[in-house]
Amino acid sequence: MSVIYFTKEHEWVKVDGTSAVCGISEHAAHELGDVTFVELPTIGKQVKQEEVMAAIESVKAASDIYAPVSGTVVKVNNELEDAPEKVNESAEEAAWMVELELADTGELAKLMTREQYDDYLKTL
Repeated sequence: MSVIYFTKEHEWVKVDGTSAVCGISEHAAHELGDVTFVELPTIGKQVKQEEVMAAIESVKAASDIYAPVSGTVVKVNNELEDAPEKVNESAEEAAWMVELELADTGELAKLMTREQYDDYLKTL
């Protein structure tokens, strides 16, 4: 069973065993406006928690996407290269960006549950 966690920078990660699928939250997609470009990492790249993992551009801004957890990139969602608007349509499902082989499950303790994230959004 997968569990979803969130960062204060509005990334999410769904963890199932040592598989970690990542993307940006619905809130982040809404704040960005119409997404026009997504830059994904290469397969095999090592990423560290809280370091830049990818980039996204919209009509409003260009932003870095930070790794919610450390790991090795094992898969990327290439569909986003041709259809970046999927981020606006389904940020937390179809528009996943990166799948990682999770390096350290202990890092999950630094993240928020859906309930904690929803409470956090109310403070913004």
